[in-house]
Amino acid sequence: MSNSRAKSAIKATVWSIIGNVVLASLKWIFGYFGNSYALIADAIESTSDIFGSFLVLLGLKYAQRPADKNHPYGHGRAEPLIVFLVVGFLIVSATIIAWESIHNIQQPHDPPKSFTLWFLVGVILWKEISYRLMKRKSKETGSSSLEADAWHHRSDAITSLAAFIGISIALILGKGYESADDWAALFASGFIFYNSYLILRPALGELMDEHVYPEVETNIRNVSVLVDGVLDTEKCFIRKAGMNYLVDLHISVNGNLSVREGHEIAHRLKSKLLDMIPELSEVMIHVEPQ
Repeated sequence: MSNSRAKSAIKATVWSIIGNVVLASLKWIFGYFGNSYALIADAIESTSDIFGSFLVLLGLKYAQRPADKNHPYGHGRAEPLIVFLVVGFLIVSATIIAWESIHNIQQPHDPPKSFTLWFLVGVILWKEISYRLMKRKSKETGSSSLEADAWHHRSDAITSLAAFIGISIALILGKGYESADDWAALFASGFIFYNSYLILRPALGELMDEHVYPEVETNIRNVSVLVDGVLDTEKCFIRKAGMNYLVDLHISVNGNLSVREGHEIAHRLKSKLLDMIPELSEVMIHVEPQ
């Protein structure tokens, strides 16, 4: 992981934490005084986001540690492990929200206050913008934990939208529809469960060394054939570790070359790949005679 990409990812996460602290506090206040459980449920989800973002920050910092004797490929795999913990926070939050929503649906209560709607409009816009910014940063850095944090913002925007719809129904239709606010919270919990799966799936693939990086593979093959002596590329296996990729590459060279000459070609190729594709942290090259 390049130092600049790591710093960019850490900076984005710090801003995410600050934003979530401010937003969660406001949601608790508006939810309590506005008599809206959907907004309180939203506050619970945002509070879990704070802990999730702290975990992402710790994971990013740990993943920067250089390779050592016990970890020759570095510490990048800390990132998908952190994603698992973040998803755990989401699932716990969704379970609490669902449980309380079902309980409140069965209990008569006063409708929410109308001022909560204006607050939710601001929340939805804020969170959607935050999602887009974090999503862009995750693509720039290749960080799976930043992508998980981005989806936190998107899930927050949608749960806030659900709260807005539920409160609107309760206020417009009046008596007998007070529980629309709670149904909105229940819907939000279901979405959080589904979103948890979407976040977990790529992290699981990363831990299982799933081969799903066609753009990186194409780039590697295109760069390889530019090196003198490389006739073609054969197998190309790619694993992801944090923000970086580990590559096992088979190349074809002239079968009449000496072992030393083949070794020199592989050396030049490795240097060129690491230089032209900075997200690669290690390249193992096997030379095949042709």
